[in-house]
Amino acid sequence: MTTKPPQRSLTPVQVRSRLVLEVASEMVGMGDWQHRQARVSLRTQGAEEWTATLFASDSPDAIQEVAQGAVQVAIINPGVVLNLALRGTGPFKEPVPVRAITVIGSFDRVAFAVTEQTGLRSLDEIRERRYPLRISLRGQRDHATHLVLDEVLKAAGFSLDDIRAWGGEVRYDAKLPTRNPQRIGAVERGEVDAIFDEGVFGWTHLVLDLGMRLLPLEEHHLGRLEAIGFRRAAILKEDFPSLPADVPTLDYSGFVVYTSADVPDEVVTVVCRALEARKDRIPSDSGEPPLPLEDMCKDTPEGPLGIPLHPAAERFWRDCGYLD
Repeated sequence: MTTKPPQRSLTPVQVRSRLVLEVASEMVGMGDWQHRQARVSLRTQGAEEWTATLFASDSPDAIQEVAQGAVQVAIINPGVVLNLALRGTGPFKEPVPVRAITVIGSFDRVAFAVTEQTGLRSLDEIRERRYPLRISLRGQRDHATHLVLDEVLKAAGFSLDDIRAWGGEVRYDAKLPTRNPQRIGAVERGEVDAIFDEGVFGWTHLVLDLGMRLLPLEEHHLGRLEAIGFRRAAILKEDFPSLPADVPTLDYSGFVVYTSADVPDEVVTVVCRALEARKDRIPSDSGEPPLPLEDMCKDTPEGPLGIPLHPAAERFWRDCGYLD
């Protein structure tokens, strides 16, 4: 007796692709597997070129890949970096036609903490005193914090190279201060006297407990930085009672999922459809699903959108009832 093979609901290529994607999804969630950044390319089976590449990046370097068409969908934090790319300001020599698909809310600021022993009370004093500051920065060299810091120091009239020339030291240490206690420990041991980083709600209380001071961005700094696309913000005393007062700084909020204006509507629409279909399974910034897509296509404090939505994304979210 001949037994017929079971009827399949998926084609063989779908089965193989789902297997690869499901295995990769499990791998990035494993605590003992360190390689967690994902890049996925999709094409018609047998085609010579890949139709769509999605890159779970956090680096500004991916912006050029999107501009060149090597990547169709990428992610950047903070979203404000895309403001500079769109304008062709800061490190971007010409405008890049970036467009938003959605934004994952993540409320954050950037902080410039120095020890009390330095006597420093502003960024301008570092330049004026040619202070040999010993700074701990994020070890990931392509992280957006370095782009932001370079532009902040440029607005204040000096650079990391100047600090080195004045006898200072710039260290690149792994992870946020919260996740790498050695960065806080380096302050306690007197090895560094400054930590510049984002993720402030995880570590600001730690440096304040050590008696460190947060340097404010003064009005002339903020004016220059706003002119090229940054957004001003503040670290509030109400969030950190040991602060003497609110500290003016820059916004570091939002993970923007973005594309290029040249990417076909079909690709962007399919990405939006997939987000809508899987929103109950994709973790939000709090770590638990569902994704609040109804808020992720608007300009909010947690998810600032300083660039336009791609027209196909705007149509899709409007049809979902998420936009007025």
